[in-house]
Amino acid sequence: MLARLAVSVVLATAAAGAFAQAHTPRIDQRQSNQERRIDQGVQSGALTAREAGRLDAGQERVERMEDRAKADGVVTRRERAKLTGTQNVQSRRIWKQKHDRQHARR
Repeated sequence: MLARLAVSVVLATAAAGAFAQAHTPRIDQRQSNQERRIDQGVQSGALTAREAGRLDAGQERVERMEDRAKADGVVTRRERAKLTGTQNVQSRRIWKQKHDRQHARR
C-alpha cells in the first residue's frame, strides 16, 4: 500500500514537472509586447500596411515554432534558445521597420 502511494507521488511529480517545463511565460510575454509594438507602429504611421503584414507573419512564425516546441510537453533549453534567438531577430526587424523612412500615408 505504501509502495503504491510512493509510486503515485513520483508519477504525479514527474507529470507536473513535465507540464511545468512546457510553460513559456517569458516567450509569451515577449510575443505580446512585440505584437503591441507592431500595432503601435501602424497607429502612429511608422509602419506601412505591407511592413506590418510582414512583421505579423514573422510573429506567427515564432508562434508556430513555440507550438512545435510544446507539442511533446517539454520545451528544452535548446528550443528555448532558438525561440529567444528568433524573437531577437524579429525585435530588430520591428525596430528597423519602425525607424526607416517609409511611413504610412494618411
